[in-house]
Amino acid sequence: MIAFKNIIKTLFPKDLWDARTKAFFWCLVAKFIFFDLIWCSQTTFSSLSMIGLYVNTFFIVMLLLLPYLACRSRIVESIVLIAIDLLLISNLMYSRTYNSLIPLASYAAAGNLSDFTASVVDSMRWIDLLFPLSSILSIVRVARTRAATVAWARRWKQYAITTAVAFVLALALILPKGGLRGAFQQMQNANYYTCTAPVFTVFGNLLYDAMEEQAPFTKAMQARIDRWKAAKPAYKALPDTIGRRTSLVVILCESLESWVINRKIEGKEITPCLNAVIAEKSTLYAPYVLTQVRGGRSIDCQLMLNAGMLPIQSGCYAMTNLGTSYFSLTKAMHQQNHSRSYLLSVDKLVTWNQQMVARAFGIDTLVMRDCWVNDEKVGSRKKLGDASFMRQAVRKMRQGQLWPVGQNAYMQFVTYSGHNPFVLPDRLKRIRLKGSYPTKMADYIYMANYTDYALGELLSYLKSRPDYKNMMIVITGDHEGLAADRADILQSKVAQGIVSPKQFTPFIVVNAPVGLHYNKVMGQIDMYPTVLNLMHLDSYAWKGLGQSILDPDKYPVAVGSNMNVEGKAPAREVNRLKEAFYVSDLMIRYDRIK
Repeated sequence: MIAFKNIIKTLFPKDLWDARTKAFFWCLVAKFIFFDLIWCSQTTFSSLSMIGLYVNTFFIVMLLLLPYLACRSRIVESIVLIAIDLLLISNLMYSRTYNSLIPLASYAAAGNLSDFTASVVDSMRWIDLLFPLSSILSIVRVARTRAATVAWARRWKQYAITTAVAFVLALALILPKGGLRGAFQQMQNANYYTCTAPVFTVFGNLLYDAMEEQAPFTKAMQARIDRWKAAKPAYKALPDTIGRRTSLVVILCESLESWVINRKIEGKEITPCLNAVIAEKSTLYAPYVLTQVRGGRSIDCQLMLNAGMLPIQSGCYAMTNLGTSYFSLTKAMHQQNHSRSYLLSVDKLVTWNQQMVARAFGIDTLVMRDCWVNDEKVGSRKKLGDASFMRQAVRKMRQGQLWPVGQNAYMQFVTYSGHNPFVLPDRLKRIRLKGSYPTKMADYIYMANYTDYALGELLSYLKSRPDYKNMMIVITGDHEGLAADRADILQSKVAQGIVSPKQFTPFIVVNAPVGLHYNKVMGQIDMYPTVLNLMHLDSYAWKGLGQSILDPDKYPVAVGSNMNVEGKAPAREVNRLKEAFYVSDLMIRYDRIK
């Protein structure tokens, strides 16, 4: 006991740890503990039982306290506290939508948030006020105390010893696991994937991101890719007797989930247009598509559907990997059908770096925000609503400005109105609910009904074209929409049995050569090979990382971006699907798609 007290006195001498130092120290500790508790309440509390969380937090706090001890300035340390508040709060807000910390590369792309202000505000929680409140209390406390006077040389030595001990302890925990990279990779599974944020702190995660960006490509990485590809089931083409299509229309509906389809509420159909389409014999419908997007969200869906690749493990490929050479449905159709490709969106070219992504995927023509008349404003950013977007697109096609009749084409529509927080102006609501529902649930239903009406405008036109028999129309949600609000909504009894607890989006193929209701689980990554199948693009070199749902040997299972498993399959198949995320990351980051 005496020896332990002597160690404490050596590491924390009283003349160094005066009232001011302790106030700043405990304030910083409190901030990280607040962050960990809030993070764990959204994920799992497993990390709180890991000693690394406490050792790493202590080490980081010692580093963050250094500016104060170096100059004894309350102002300097107050700036540090405010900066930490902004960092931790912004990462919590990000996690409520993306289920991860802000990737290193995304800090440079913060300008994209200007288009999603409403979603940012919607991600705020009252509990986040704990961070600035702790800063205020600490600053007030420090203002009422006097700083002890200690020679700098002496306190520097004492502080350096304590910090070094913390560093050695942190290092001792990860070295047996292969260092920071090895420790992170050991936690990339369904049970501990989300634990890296509290255990290694935001700073450890940023360091890991930086290390991954700089790591050289090795023979071991190539061998891992080759092994995975060798184990992947072979692509199976459909018989030539099944009809062919030469044009493809893809509609990515923002945040569209499957539970609203074929659902009535207060006797009213939420999606009457989609309900009617699904009932057609020539429609392929799969309602259980597991969301697999990561840091890129909407643009990640375009990666999976158009290029057959899974999102990178950290960051967004649209910002960090534009030098990668991608295969895509767009290029496959141009190669086989000499088709022209169009991307239609109400967003700006710079949003998610869409212009560069379109170029990488081989899209010829971009029809973006400045090409539309913003006469039906939706959301806090007052962007063009889906209904007017579709009406104007139809007008351009009727007038021959886009996709002339008879031309083989790839048409990709990206809707906007379904973006969180789903607030639709009253004048645009087409149904009215009388019951008492969670606000977010009701708003989502109104928006889904509005988007469904907009889809009806487009589908009605497409079916009227003389070349309709030659086209196939894919409608899907780019990702789930309710994110962190789902749990809160499901606490309401009125939501149970209506709102799905799962993150499923629909995959609807209109005028498909194979009509089918696929009531099994699939992943978003499985859409690419399924479309290849249906379009008879069998000779194209890249078959994607997924597996067509038309393959009778496909297991009804998918692995989500958090390594969550939906459906059933042998352990070896589940492991193969989990490994696909790492393999895709290597192939994209090191330009090894071939």
